Amino acid sequence: QVQLVESGGGLAQAGGSLRLSCAASGRFFSSYAMGWFRQAPGKERELVAGIGWSGVDTYYSDSVQGRFTISRDNAKNTVYLQMNSLKPEDTAVYYCAASPSIYIPRSGDRYNNWGQGTQVTVSS
Repeated sequence: QVQLVESGGGLAQAGGSLRLSCAASGRFFSSYAMGWFRQAPGKERELVAGIGWSGVDTYYSDSVQGRFTISRDNAKNTVYLQMNSLKPEDTAVYYCAASPSIYIPRSGDRYNNWGQGTQVTVSS
């Protein structure tokens, strides 16, 4: 099991930046694929970025490609989401999640550990 705690959310203006962090506890963090999901009111949860266990493989949704960067530091048991050029439509609760898969699952059903979420609000 991996316990996850997100931080770094808050209020930003359109065009601004935020960096989310997800601190993990547990012995097997470095072997887990990690994902950042978001859910806005009235919308389905979506995977916006994912990273494989080694940090080499990454995935981005079309909506954030070129603006967001996911990274991980296995020595610190932490995964990050750098969000640049923020848009009002990025407003959502952001969750990090861990999956024991060797790939980066696209479905939230494949992630068995979730953080509590952090609110990101982007004003126009």
